[in-house]
Amino acid sequence: MKTSRRLVQQGLADRAYSVIREQILRGELRLGAALSRRRLAKQFGASLFPISEAIQRLEAEGLVESMPQVGTRVRIPSETDIRERFIIREALECQSARLVADRATFEQRMELNRMAENVDALFARQTSGNSDAGFAFAVQSYHMQLHFKISEYSGCAALKDLLDKNHLLVLNWIFDLVVTQISRPARLHRDLLEVVTGNSVEAAEAAMREHVRMGLDDTIQAVARLNSDFDGRWRIRDSGRKGKSNTGRDGHQITHAPNAADVGAGMEALIQKL
Repeated sequence: MKTSRRLVQQGLADRAYSVIREQILRGELRLGAALSRRRLAKQFGASLFPISEAIQRLEAEGLVESMPQVGTRVRIPSETDIRERFIIREALECQSARLVADRATFEQRMELNRMAENVDALFARQTSGNSDAGFAFAVQSYHMQLHFKISEYSGCAALKDLLDKNHLLVLNWIFDLVVTQISRPARLHRDLLEVVTGNSVEAAEAAMREHVRMGLDDTIQAVARLNSDFDGRWRIRDSGRKGKSNTGRDGHQITHAPNAADVGAGMEALIQKL
């Protein structure tokens, strides 16, 4: 009986973690947004235990933060946090780029260039104003897949593992949501991958270094403005919920973000139309 109850609690914790995480990635829960554990427990029809477990996992990823007698909110990073994340990501991705230039097969290089072309086309459509939040979420998912694929094709599994475990690409995604006025060259990723899949490891490293550093100053300034708006106080703000909703067993609405399979299938359909 205890084992069965524990499995149910774990299932609720996993579900809460996934939904809250994806709401943050979709921009529905913005940096600084308050998270009430009691409200979340009511939303998911769960006790506080699985909700607290989900929050702990999100804290470990650097996505949320809690303070005693104050509450929990989506984490607003400091300038030091941002610079350190960029430094670590730069080191890992530059080494991945060097190894791709040195080791990747012809087929792998072709695939990376194809994905880069798709990413640029999707970003162009997004910035044209003919897209919604769901499309932006899917574009960022595909963009992250490209960078993971570069680390995968480096032939060093530890590089991809480090990117994943340190949540570097996920946090970079969050930073992109804050910098609303970002300007990307039309061939940003195509030009990058043409160099990375070339024959010069030095050129590949230099191109990736420039790519990773792009937007660093804009990100720091945008987050600084956000921190200034909060003025050291944790404001309780209700965040609007978007997307599909179903009713939980307690009668309350639960927002479901799309899973990876849904995003992947959606992106393939969009790419076919490009």
